[in-house]
Amino acid sequence: MPADRLEGEVRDRLRELSRSVQMKGFRRGKVPAKVVEQRFGAQVRNEALGEVVRNSFNEAVEQEKLRPASAPNIETRGAAENGELRYTATFEVIPDFGKIDVSTLAVKRVVASVDDGDIDQMIDTLRAQRRSFETVTRGAQANDMVMVETFAIAGDLRVPAENSEIGGTLLGSGMMHPAIEEALAGMTVDEEKTVAVSFAADWRVPELAGKDAQVTVKVTRVAEPTLPALDKAFIESFGVRGGDLAAFRNEVRSNLERELKGALMASLRTEVIDKLVAAHSNVEMPARLVDAEARSLAAQAEKQAAEQGRKGVTVAPDAMKAAAQRRVAAGLLLSEIARQERMVLDGKRLNETMGLIASTYEDPQQVLELYRSDEKLMAGLRTRVMEDQVVEWIADHADVTELPASFSDVMRSGQQSA
Repeated sequence: MPADRLEGEVRDRLRELSRSVQMKGFRRGKVPAKVVEQRFGAQVRNEALGEVVRNSFNEAVEQEKLRPASAPNIETRGAAENGELRYTATFEVIPDFGKIDVSTLAVKRVVASVDDGDIDQMIDTLRAQRRSFETVTRGAQANDMVMVETFAIAGDLRVPAENSEIGGTLLGSGMMHPAIEEALAGMTVDEEKTVAVSFAADWRVPELAGKDAQVTVKVTRVAEPTLPALDKAFIESFGVRGGDLAAFRNEVRSNLERELKGALMASLRTEVIDKLVAAHSNVEMPARLVDAEARSLAAQAEKQAAEQGRKGVTVAPDAMKAAAQRRVAAGLLLSEIARQERMVLDGKRLNETMGLIASTYEDPQQVLELYRSDEKLMAGLRTRVMEDQVVEWIADHADVTELPASFSDVMRSGQQSA
């Protein structure tokens, strides 16, 4: 590009700066141009160079009808040669997918609804979460809370080295080793048993992992559950004024339908993206984007491991390459369909999604304010909502087969996927 383009930008910036800069010994707006240039010239030139090159690059990619997949890596001497300023921009471009036809995609769409049985089951679950326990003298049975003292001997190893571990379980919940829970059935307070147990290699107690041991267990308490009555007080505790049962059931239904909608959308999203990416598996994705996504996924996996108490876990980006390839392909394909179909973000849907996210927190208003004040969070949310819009558009135009399912099946499947 012509060198005078940069020189003109530098002069304009220095002139503007001389009108506002404050320097000792000069009044505002009266600093000589040469003094300003001596003091700020290098900084102004670098800023101007960046601006001029950026504008030139944007003009060039528009003229050549190129679509960069990421920011360019720009190299330049920054000095004029023969009246010209040269720079080299290296960047990856978004693949040319051509016209994307989704009508041939064979998509399986799970459909489900909330019925009265689902509401009854959820109310039973809510009652179970607030159950109380009363001590009994009979033998332990399913759903009882059983408090125990235990120690294990594996060869010369005793765990713990002295005394006993104090713990408890809801019989049948699987909180303890199956062999121990089986032994606890029918046991009464102060009864003691020794059980042969084979611990798995990944057992949560490292000293016993992968070992055969003799576990001695002594029952110290057996208590049976008592569910709270489904009365006015119980219903009001969930914020339903007046304790009206019909209103409570409606509230439960609304919550379940909201959860179901999210689970069905997640299921559809996975199905559509799998089919869409597979249909374009021959298209090469930008390598730098894939590498960056792989590093991001590896860092997320390490963070999650640390949060789960598995400190020091390292995840190689190469192990995340396949997942990164899929995510990059999905993002680019969905974005391209939105562009080709001239789709725009649904503002109402964006606000509903933000409200749904906020409703899962103790202080929804605080979460809403956080999103509105954080452009990075909002950008991520806009992308997610736009992608969901595209997913639903694809499902409306693809070869879809509906698969009826129950509410519990959908939610169970979603938990397993997570």
